[in-house]
Amino acid sequence: MNKTYLAVDFGAGSGRVIAGYIENKRLVMHELHRFPNRQIKLGKHIYWDFLSLYEEMKTGIRKAVKEGYTVKSIGIDTWGVDFGLIDKAGNLLSNPLCYRDSFTDGTVEEVFSKISREEHYKESGIQVMSINTLFQLYAMKKENPDMLESAAHLLFMPDLFSYFLTGKSNNEYSIASTSELLDAATRKWNMKLIEQLGLPRHLFAEQVIMPGTTRGKITPSIAEETGLSPDTEVIAVGSHDTASALFAVPFPAGRASRCAFLSSGTWSLLGVELDAPILTEEARQAGFTNEGSVGGKIKFLQNITGLWILQRLMQQWESRGEKSDYETLLAAAEKSTVKSIIDVDDNRFDNPADMESAIAGYCRETGQSVPRAQGDYAICVLSSLAVRYKKAIEQLNKLLPAPVEQLHIIGGGSRNRLLNRLTEEATGLPVVAGPVEATATGNILLQAIASGEINDKSEIDIL
Repeated sequence: MNKTYLAVDFGAGSGRVIAGYIENKRLVMHELHRFPNRQIKLGKHIYWDFLSLYEEMKTGIRKAVKEGYTVKSIGIDTWGVDFGLIDKAGNLLSNPLCYRDSFTDGTVEEVFSKISREEHYKESGIQVMSINTLFQLYAMKKENPDMLESAAHLLFMPDLFSYFLTGKSNNEYSIASTSELLDAATRKWNMKLIEQLGLPRHLFAEQVIMPGTTRGKITPSIAEETGLSPDTEVIAVGSHDTASALFAVPFPAGRASRCAFLSSGTWSLLGVELDAPILTEEARQAGFTNEGSVGGKIKFLQNITGLWILQRLMQQWESRGEKSDYETLLAAAEKSTVKSIIDVDDNRFDNPADMESAIAGYCRETGQSVPRAQGDYAICVLSSLAVRYKKAIEQLNKLLPAPVEQLHIIGGGSRNRLLNRLTEEATGLPVVAGPVEATATGNILLQAIASGEINDKSEIDIL
Protein backbone atom coordinates (compact mmCIF):
# COMPACT_ATOMS: atom_id res chain seq x y z
CA MET A 1 0.00 0.00 0.00
CA ASN A 2 1.08 3.63 -0.57
CA LYS A 3 3.20 5.38 1.98
CA THR A 4 0.65 6.66 4.51
CA TYR A 5 0.65 9.69 6.79
CA LEU A 6 -1.62 9.95 9.83
CA ALA A 7 -3.13 13.32 10.70
CA VAL A 8 -4.31 13.50 14.29
CA ASP A 9 -6.56 16.55 14.45
CA PHE A 10 -7.92 17.62 17.83
CA GLY A 11 -10.64 20.26 17.80
CA ALA A 12 -12.36 21.82 20.79
CA GLY A 13 -15.42 19.63 20.21
CA SER A 14 -14.05 16.45 18.66
CA GLY A 15 -10.95 14.72 17.40
CA ARG A 16 -10.16 12.61 14.34
CA VAL A 17 -7.42 10.32 13.12
CA ILE A 18 -7.18 10.50 9.33
CA ALA A 19 -5.01 8.44 7.00
CA GLY A 20 -3.70 10.16 3.90
CA TYR A 21 -1.59 9.13 0.95
CA ILE A 22 -0.73 10.46 -2.48
CA GLU A 23 -1.93 8.66 -5.57
CA ASN A 24 -1.69 9.99 -9.13
CA LYS A 25 -0.88 13.48 -7.81
CA ARG A 26 -4.05 13.50 -5.73
CA LEU A 27 -4.32 13.44 -1.97
CA VAL A 28 -6.53 10.57 -0.82
CA MET A 29 -7.80 10.71 2.76
CA HIS A 30 -9.80 8.27 4.89
CA GLU A 31 -11.17 9.00 8.33
CA LEU A 32 -10.24 6.13 10.61
CA HIS A 33 -11.53 7.25 13.97
CA ARG A 34 -13.63 10.10 15.35
CA PHE A 35 -14.24 10.82 19.01
CA PRO A 36 -15.68 13.53 21.26
CA ASN A 37 -13.55 16.05 23.15
CA ARG A 38 -15.09 16.87 26.51
CA GLN A 39 -14.59 19.77 28.87
CA ILE A 40 -14.85 18.47 32.43
CA LYS A 41 -15.72 20.59 35.45
CA LEU A 42 -13.84 19.31 38.50
CA GLY A 43 -13.92 21.37 41.66
CA LYS A 44 -13.55 25.00 40.67
CA HIS A 45 -11.85 24.45 37.32
CA ILE A 46 -12.64 23.20 33.80
CA TYR A 47 -10.18 20.68 32.36
CA TRP A 48 -9.55 18.80 29.13
CA ASP A 49 -9.62 15.02 29.51
CA PHE A 50 -6.11 14.53 28.14
CA LEU A 51 -5.87 10.89 29.23
CA SER A 52 -9.00 9.97 27.29
CA LEU A 53 -7.89 11.94 24.23
CA TYR A 54 -4.49 10.26 24.26
CA GLU A 55 -6.09 6.82 24.40
CA GLU A 56 -8.47 7.75 21.55
CA MET A 57 -5.47 8.80 19.47
CA LYS A 58 -3.83 5.41 20.04
CA THR A 59 -7.11 3.71 19.11
CA GLY A 60 -7.06 5.54 15.78
CA ILE A 61 -3.44 4.54 15.20
CA ARG A 62 -4.25 0.90 15.94
CA LYS A 63 -7.09 1.07 13.41
CA ALA A 64 -4.64 2.32 10.77
CA VAL A 65 -2.38 -0.66 11.41
CA LYS A 66 -5.30 -3.09 11.45
CA GLU A 67 -6.54 -1.78 8.09
CA GLY A 68 -3.15 -2.41 6.54
CA TYR A 69 -1.79 1.12 6.12
CA THR A 70 2.00 1.44 5.96
CA VAL A 71 2.40 4.44 8.25
CA LYS A 72 5.44 6.61 7.52
CA SER A 73 4.76 9.38 10.03
CA ILE A 74 2.23 11.06 12.32
CA GLY A 75 1.38 14.76 12.53
CA ILE A 76 -0.62 16.25 15.39
CA ASP A 77 -2.51 19.55 15.45
CA THR A 78 -4.81 21.08 18.07
CA TRP A 79 -6.46 24.30 19.14
CA GLY A 80 -4.17 27.00 20.58
CA VAL A 81 -3.07 28.43 23.95
CA ASP A 82 -3.69 25.43 26.26
CA PHE A 83 -0.84 23.36 27.67
CA GLY A 84 0.30 20.64 30.06
CA LEU A 85 3.16 20.61 32.54
CA ILE A 86 5.66 17.75 32.77
CA ASP A 87 7.67 17.13 35.95
CA LYS A 88 11.34 16.20 36.20
CA ALA A 89 10.48 12.50 36.10
CA GLY A 90 8.58 12.92 32.84
CA ASN A 91 5.09 12.68 34.34
CA LEU A 92 2.07 14.84 33.56
CA LEU A 93 1.40 17.00 36.62
CA SER A 94 -2.27 17.66 35.91
CA ASN A 95 -4.89 17.43 33.20
CA PRO A 96 -4.56 20.64 31.13
CA LEU A 97 -6.88 23.47 32.05
CA CYS A 98 -9.43 24.53 29.42
CA TYR A 99 -9.26 28.03 27.97
CA ARG A 100 -12.95 28.50 28.77
CA ASP A 101 -12.21 28.31 32.50
CA SER A 102 -12.70 31.63 34.30
CA PHE A 103 -9.51 31.41 36.38
CA THR A 104 -7.83 34.09 34.25
CA ASP A 105 -10.50 36.70 35.06
CA GLY A 106 -8.81 39.94 36.10
CA THR A 107 -5.31 38.89 35.04
CA VAL A 108 -5.23 41.03 31.88
CA GLU A 109 -5.61 44.23 33.90
CA GLU A 110 -3.05 43.05 36.45
CA VAL A 111 -0.45 42.15 33.83
CA PHE A 112 -0.81 45.50 32.07
CA SER A 113 -0.36 47.34 35.32
CA LYS A 114 3.21 45.99 35.10
CA ILE A 115 3.97 46.31 31.39
CA SER A 116 2.92 48.59 28.52
CA ARG A 117 0.21 47.31 26.18
CA GLU A 118 1.68 49.21 23.27
CA GLU A 119 5.26 47.99 23.80
CA HIS A 120 4.04 44.46 24.43
CA TYR A 121 2.25 44.35 21.07
CA LYS A 122 5.38 45.59 19.29
CA GLU A 123 7.13 42.48 20.59
CA SER A 124 4.45 39.77 20.63
CA GLY A 125 2.14 41.00 17.87
CA ILE A 126 -0.63 38.97 19.49
CA GLN A 127 -4.19 40.10 20.13
CA VAL A 128 -4.69 40.31 23.88
CA MET A 129 -7.20 37.70 25.04
CA SER A 130 -7.59 36.51 28.61
CA ILE A 131 -7.52 32.88 27.39
CA ASN A 132 -3.94 33.20 26.10
CA THR A 133 -1.18 31.17 27.70
CA LEU A 134 0.48 34.26 29.15
CA PHE A 135 -2.55 35.00 31.33
CA GLN A 136 -3.12 31.34 32.17
CA LEU A 137 0.44 31.07 33.49
CA TYR A 138 0.17 34.33 35.38
CA ALA A 139 -3.06 33.15 37.05
CA MET A 140 -1.46 29.77 37.80
CA LYS A 141 1.54 31.48 39.40
CA LYS A 142 -0.84 33.19 41.82
CA GLU A 143 -3.02 30.16 42.55
CA ASN A 144 -0.54 27.29 42.44
CA PRO A 145 3.07 28.52 42.25
CA ASP A 146 4.43 25.21 43.56
CA MET A 147 3.14 23.37 40.49
CA LEU A 148 4.86 25.81 38.15
CA GLU A 149 8.14 25.56 40.02
CA SER A 150 8.07 21.77 40.13
CA ALA A 151 7.42 21.48 36.39
CA ALA A 152 10.34 20.77 34.06
CA HIS A 153 8.63 21.50 30.72
CA LEU A 154 5.66 23.44 29.41
CA LEU A 155 4.19 21.62 26.43
CA PHE A 156 1.33 22.98 24.34
CA MET A 157 -1.34 20.44 23.52
CA PRO A 158 0.19 19.07 20.27
CA ASP A 159 3.62 19.09 21.93
CA LEU A 160 2.14 17.11 24.83
CA PHE A 161 0.64 14.38 22.65
CA SER A 162 3.91 14.17 20.72
CA TYR A 163 5.91 13.91 23.96
CA PHE A 164 4.07 10.81 25.10
CA LEU A 165 4.54 9.22 21.66
CA THR A 166 8.25 9.98 21.34
CA GLY A 167 9.61 10.82 24.79
CA LYS A 168 11.04 14.02 23.26
CA SER A 169 10.18 17.44 24.69
CA ASN A 170 9.91 20.28 22.17
CA ASN A 171 7.71 23.29 21.32
CA GLU A 172 6.58 23.89 17.73
CA TYR A 173 6.56 27.43 16.34
CA SER A 174 2.94 27.91 15.22
CA ILE A 175 1.42 26.64 18.47
CA ALA A 176 3.99 28.50 20.60
CA SER A 177 3.06 31.74 18.84
CA THR A 178 -0.48 31.57 20.25
CA SER A 179 0.92 31.93 23.79
CA GLU A 180 1.61 35.69 23.60
CA LEU A 181 5.09 34.86 24.98
CA LEU A 182 6.98 34.59 21.68
CA ASP A 183 8.79 37.48 20.02
CA ALA A 184 7.04 37.87 16.65
CA ALA A 185 10.10 39.24 14.87
CA THR A 186 12.78 36.82 16.15
CA ARG A 187 10.40 33.84 16.48
CA LYS A 188 12.05 33.01 19.82
CA TRP A 189 10.82 33.10 23.41
CA ASN A 190 10.58 36.61 24.85
CA MET A 191 12.68 35.86 27.93
CA LYS A 192 12.62 39.48 29.06
CA LEU A 193 8.83 39.36 29.28
CA ILE A 194 8.87 35.92 30.94
CA GLU A 195 11.19 37.27 33.65
CA GLN A 196 9.14 40.47 34.06
CA LEU A 197 6.07 38.36 34.83
CA GLY A 198 7.97 36.14 37.24
CA LEU A 199 7.42 32.97 35.21
CA PRO A 200 10.01 30.16 35.48
CA ARG A 201 12.49 30.38 32.58
CA HIS A 202 13.19 26.66 32.67
CA LEU A 203 9.67 25.83 31.42
CA PHE A 204 10.44 27.06 27.93
CA ALA A 205 12.50 24.92 25.55
CA GLU A 206 15.59 26.75 24.30
CA GLN A 207 14.83 26.05 20.66
CA VAL A 208 11.41 26.47 19.10
CA ILE A 209 11.20 23.96 16.25
CA MET A 210 9.67 24.83 12.89
CA PRO A 211 6.89 23.01 11.00
CA GLY A 212 8.30 20.24 8.87
CA THR A 213 10.83 19.21 11.54
CA THR A 214 10.99 15.69 12.94
CA ARG A 215 9.96 15.69 16.60
CA GLY A 216 11.33 12.17 17.12
CA LYS A 217 10.59 8.51 16.48
CA ILE A 218 7.92 6.72 18.47
CA THR A 219 9.13 4.91 21.57
CA PRO A 220 9.51 1.12 21.59
CA SER A 221 6.55 0.82 23.97
CA ILE A 222 4.29 2.82 21.62
CA ALA A 223 5.42 0.66 18.69
CA GLU A 224 4.51 -2.43 20.71
CA GLU A 225 1.14 -1.02 21.83
CA THR A 226 0.02 0.13 18.39
CA GLY A 227 1.74 -2.23 15.98
CA LEU A 228 3.54 0.63 14.20
CA SER A 229 7.09 0.24 12.93
CA PRO A 230 9.65 1.54 15.48
CA ASP A 231 10.92 3.80 12.67
CA THR A 232 7.64 5.73 12.53
CA GLU A 233 8.34 9.44 13.02
CA VAL A 234 6.23 12.17 14.57
CA ILE A 235 6.50 15.29 12.40
CA ALA A 236 5.95 18.82 13.69
CA VAL A 237 3.32 19.99 11.24
CA GLY A 238 1.53 23.32 11.55
CA SER A 239 0.65 22.17 15.06
CA HIS A 240 -1.82 24.99 15.60
CA ASP A 241 -4.76 23.71 13.58
CA THR A 242 -5.17 27.05 11.80
CA ALA A 243 -1.60 26.84 10.52
CA SER A 244 -2.23 23.39 9.02
CA ALA A 245 -5.54 24.57 7.56
CA LEU A 246 -3.93 27.59 5.96
CA PHE A 247 -1.22 25.43 4.41
CA ALA A 248 -3.98 23.62 2.50
CA VAL A 249 -5.31 26.77 0.82
CA PRO A 250 -4.40 26.81 -2.90
CA PHE A 251 -3.57 30.51 -3.12
CA PRO A 252 -2.65 31.75 -6.61
CA ALA A 253 1.14 31.90 -7.01
CA GLY A 254 2.52 35.16 -5.61
CA ARG A 255 -0.94 36.42 -4.63
CA ALA A 256 -1.32 35.10 -1.08
CA SER A 257 -1.32 38.58 0.48
CA ARG A 258 -4.18 39.63 -1.84
CA CYS A 259 -6.31 36.60 -0.95
CA ALA A 260 -7.81 36.58 2.50
CA PHE A 261 -8.66 33.34 4.27
CA LEU A 262 -11.47 32.58 6.67
CA SER A 263 -11.10 29.46 8.77
CA SER A 264 -14.73 28.88 9.62
CA GLY A 265 -15.66 26.69 12.56
CA THR A 266 -16.27 27.16 16.28
CA TRP A 267 -13.97 30.15 15.90
CA SER A 268 -13.66 32.33 12.81
CA LEU A 269 -10.12 33.32 11.94
CA LEU A 270 -9.95 35.87 9.15
CA GLY A 271 -6.78 37.33 7.70
CA VAL A 272 -3.92 36.95 5.23
CA GLU A 273 -0.58 35.16 5.17
CA LEU A 274 2.47 37.45 5.22
CA ASP A 275 6.26 37.10 5.21
CA ALA A 276 6.69 39.43 8.21
CA PRO A 277 4.50 40.58 11.10
CA ILE A 278 2.65 43.90 11.20
CA LEU A 279 3.34 45.34 14.65
CA THR A 280 1.89 48.82 14.33
CA GLU A 281 -0.36 50.56 16.82
CA GLU A 282 -3.09 50.57 14.16
CA ALA A 283 -2.92 46.78 13.95
CA ARG A 284 -3.12 46.50 17.73
CA GLN A 285 -6.09 48.83 17.95
CA ALA A 286 -7.91 46.83 15.28
CA GLY A 287 -7.38 43.59 17.22
CA PHE A 288 -5.12 41.80 14.74
CA THR A 289 -2.78 39.03 15.78
CA ASN A 290 0.46 37.79 14.21
CA GLU A 291 0.58 34.03 14.63
CA GLY A 292 3.22 31.67 13.30
CA SER A 293 2.60 29.61 10.18
CA VAL A 294 4.32 27.03 8.01
CA GLY A 295 7.57 28.17 6.43
CA GLY A 296 8.14 30.75 9.15
CA LYS A 297 5.37 32.88 7.68
CA ILE A 298 2.86 34.95 9.64
CA LYS A 299 -0.90 34.47 9.85
CA PHE A 300 -2.06 38.07 10.23
CA LEU A 301 -5.64 37.67 11.41
CA GLN A 302 -8.47 38.48 13.75
CA ASN A 303 -9.90 35.91 16.15
CA ILE A 304 -13.67 36.22 15.82
CA THR A 305 -16.34 34.24 17.59
CA GLY A 306 -17.59 31.86 14.91
CA LEU A 307 -20.23 29.15 14.73
CA TRP A 308 -19.88 28.62 18.49
CA ILE A 309 -23.04 30.68 19.07
CA LEU A 310 -25.10 28.58 16.66
CA GLN A 311 -23.58 25.36 18.02
CA ARG A 312 -24.61 26.31 21.53
CA LEU A 313 -28.13 27.17 20.38
CA MET A 314 -28.46 23.76 18.72
CA GLN A 315 -27.20 22.01 21.88
CA GLN A 316 -29.75 23.96 23.89
CA TRP A 317 -32.64 23.03 21.59
CA GLU A 318 -31.62 19.38 21.56
CA SER A 319 -31.44 19.33 25.37
CA ARG A 320 -35.10 20.44 25.36
CA GLY A 321 -35.99 17.63 22.98
CA GLU A 322 -36.40 19.93 19.98
CA LYS A 323 -35.09 18.54 16.69
CA SER A 324 -32.20 20.60 15.37
CA ASP A 325 -30.13 19.68 12.31
CA TYR A 326 -28.22 21.98 9.97
CA GLU A 327 -30.20 21.22 6.81
CA THR A 328 -33.57 21.97 8.41
CA LEU A 329 -32.22 24.92 10.37
CA LEU A 330 -30.65 26.65 7.36
CA ALA A 331 -33.80 26.15 5.29
CA ALA A 332 -35.81 27.83 8.05
CA ALA A 333 -33.22 30.61 8.31
CA GLU A 334 -33.60 31.46 4.62
CA LYS A 335 -37.35 31.93 5.11
CA SER A 336 -37.00 34.10 8.22
CA THR A 337 -37.70 37.82 7.95
CA VAL A 338 -35.71 38.75 11.08
CA LYS A 339 -33.06 41.41 10.38
CA SER A 340 -31.56 41.71 13.85
CA ILE A 341 -27.76 41.87 14.16
CA ILE A 342 -25.76 41.02 17.28
CA ASP A 343 -22.14 41.78 18.11
CA VAL A 344 -20.79 38.22 17.98
CA ASP A 345 -17.72 39.27 19.97
CA ASP A 346 -19.75 40.61 22.91
CA ASN A 347 -18.65 38.86 26.11
CA ARG A 348 -22.21 37.79 26.89
CA PHE A 349 -21.96 35.20 24.09
CA ASP A 350 -18.71 33.64 25.37
CA ASN A 351 -20.26 30.84 27.42
CA PRO A 352 -23.73 31.73 28.70
CA ALA A 353 -25.94 29.22 30.48
CA ASP A 354 -28.75 30.15 28.05
CA MET A 355 -27.65 31.32 24.59
CA GLU A 356 -31.22 32.00 23.45
CA SER A 357 -31.76 34.39 26.36
CA ALA A 358 -28.41 36.07 25.73
CA ILE A 359 -29.35 36.83 22.11
CA ALA A 360 -32.89 37.89 23.01
CA GLY A 361 -31.57 40.20 25.73
CA TYR A 362 -29.09 41.82 23.35
CA CYS A 363 -31.81 42.44 20.76
CA ARG A 364 -34.12 44.03 23.33
CA GLU A 365 -31.37 46.29 24.63
CA THR A 366 -30.51 47.46 21.11
CA GLY A 367 -34.13 48.01 20.06
CA GLN A 368 -34.23 45.19 17.50
CA SER A 369 -36.72 42.42 16.85
CA VAL A 370 -36.33 39.48 19.19
CA PRO A 371 -36.00 36.14 17.37
CA ARG A 372 -38.72 33.61 18.15
CA ALA A 373 -38.26 30.47 16.08
CA GLN A 374 -35.09 28.46 15.45
CA GLY A 375 -34.78 29.87 11.92
CA ASP A 376 -34.95 33.40 13.32
CA TYR A 377 -32.08 32.74 15.69
CA ALA A 378 -30.06 31.08 12.95
CA ILE A 379 -30.42 33.93 10.43
CA CYS A 380 -29.61 36.42 13.19
CA VAL A 381 -26.36 34.62 14.01
CA LEU A 382 -25.30 34.01 10.40
CA SER A 383 -26.11 37.57 9.26
CA SER A 384 -24.20 38.91 12.25
CA LEU A 385 -21.17 36.82 11.34
CA ALA A 386 -21.26 38.13 7.76
CA VAL A 387 -21.41 41.72 9.03
CA ARG A 388 -18.47 41.02 11.33
CA TYR A 389 -16.46 39.56 8.44
CA LYS A 390 -17.13 42.71 6.43
CA LYS A 391 -15.72 44.79 9.26
CA ALA A 392 -12.62 42.59 9.45
CA ILE A 393 -11.97 42.93 5.70
CA GLU A 394 -12.32 46.71 5.90
CA GLN A 395 -9.88 46.87 8.81
CA LEU A 396 -7.49 44.51 7.02
CA ASN A 397 -7.47 46.63 3.88
CA LYS A 398 -6.39 49.70 5.89
CA LEU A 399 -3.26 47.86 7.03
CA LEU A 400 -2.19 46.17 3.78
CA PRO A 401 -0.33 47.75 0.83
CA ALA A 402 -3.15 46.67 -1.51
CA PRO A 403 -6.73 45.58 -0.78
CA VAL A 404 -7.88 41.99 -0.60
CA GLU A 405 -9.36 40.68 -3.85
CA GLN A 406 -10.75 37.28 -2.86
CA LEU A 407 -11.84 35.34 0.22
CA HIS A 408 -11.09 31.62 0.71
CA ILE A 409 -13.36 29.99 3.27
CA ILE A 410 -11.94 26.76 4.66
CA GLY A 411 -12.90 24.26 7.33
CA GLY A 412 -16.26 22.79 8.28
CA GLY A 413 -18.01 26.15 8.01
CA SER A 414 -17.20 26.31 4.29
CA ARG A 415 -20.09 23.85 3.75
CA ASN A 416 -22.57 26.42 5.09
CA ARG A 417 -23.79 27.80 1.76
CA LEU A 418 -26.08 30.33 3.38
CA LEU A 419 -23.26 31.82 5.43
CA ASN A 420 -21.00 31.83 2.37
CA ARG A 421 -23.63 33.72 0.37
CA LEU A 422 -24.26 36.22 3.16
CA THR A 423 -20.51 36.74 3.48
CA GLU A 424 -20.09 37.32 -0.25
CA GLU A 425 -22.93 39.85 -0.21
CA ALA A 426 -21.62 41.65 2.88
CA THR A 427 -17.95 41.87 1.85
CA GLY A 428 -18.41 42.30 -1.89
CA LEU A 429 -15.64 39.75 -2.44
CA PRO A 430 -15.81 36.58 -4.50
CA VAL A 431 -15.84 33.62 -2.12
CA VAL A 432 -14.02 30.35 -2.82
CA ALA A 433 -15.14 27.53 -0.52
CA GLY A 434 -12.92 24.64 0.55
CA PRO A 435 -11.17 22.50 1.23
CA VAL A 436 -13.54 21.35 3.97
CA GLU A 437 -10.95 19.08 5.57
CA ALA A 438 -8.35 21.85 5.35
CA THR A 439 -6.59 21.07 8.62
CA ALA A 440 -6.04 17.38 7.89
CA THR A 441 -5.09 18.24 4.30
CA GLY A 442 -2.40 20.70 5.34
CA ASN A 443 -1.18 18.35 8.07
CA ILE A 444 -0.70 15.46 5.65
CA LEU A 445 0.79 17.56 2.83
CA LEU A 446 3.49 18.88 5.13
CA GLN A 447 4.33 15.34 6.26
CA ALA A 448 4.65 14.31 2.61
CA ILE A 449 7.05 17.19 2.00
CA ALA A 450 9.04 16.36 5.14
CA SER A 451 9.37 12.75 3.96
CA GLY A 452 10.64 13.85 0.54
CA GLU A 453 7.73 12.29 -1.35
CA ILE A 454 6.81 15.68 -2.82
CA ASN A 455 8.69 18.98 -2.99
CA ASP A 456 5.78 21.40 -2.84
CA LYS A 457 2.04 21.31 -2.19
CA SER A 458 1.40 22.77 -5.67
CA GLU A 459 2.27 19.35 -7.08
CA ILE A 460 -0.92 17.93 -5.60
CA ASP A 461 -4.54 18.46 -6.63
CA ILE A 462 -6.08 19.76 -3.39
CA LEU A 463 -9.60 20.91 -4.30
